[in-house]
Amino acid sequence: MEVQNQKTKYIVRMKTCIGLFFILTLLVSSCQDGYFFEKNIDIPNQSWEYKNKPAFEVQITDKNVKFDVYVNLRHNAYYPFSNIYLLLHEKGKGLKDTAYRHEIKLAELDGRWTGRSAGNLYEQSVLIKESYSFPDTGKYKFSIEQNMRENPLHGVNDVGLKLIKK
Repeated sequence: MEVQNQKTKYIVRMKTCIGLFFILTLLVSSCQDGYFFEKNIDIPNQSWEYKNKPAFEVQITDKNVKFDVYVNLRHNAYYPFSNIYLLLHEKGKGLKDTAYRHEIKLAELDGRWTGRSAGNLYEQSVLIKESYSFPDTGKYKFSIEQNMRENPLHGVNDVGLKLIKK
């Protein structure tokens, strides 16, 4: 009888722990800051040519929502510059086909790379547009073009786009 009571108590404790685990998982996942879209595209052979413009298509269902728009960039330690210039192209309903030029600082004056590192790889996520509202609902296409003097540009692993709801 005593063994049966211990087994029952053990099962109840296990069910309680599992239940608490799932509740905590739901709470943590619901507390993310409005994540909406993120996609990264590899640069073939870490050699980014002008003609290679990674494209990202985003479906907007509510034109009243504001977004922070980020560009993600990963490069290796052999990237030859301390910065990178990018053109962010935008197309979509209610937008003129536009391209905005942005500079992203990748290294300090003393040569130390900025951003997060994992071995020989460095990652940046840079805010490009803050509290941005799309003019209407529908599909919007973004593309990112390297705008440096060197073509192809060596040392870039991948580039991406991230939108976070405000």
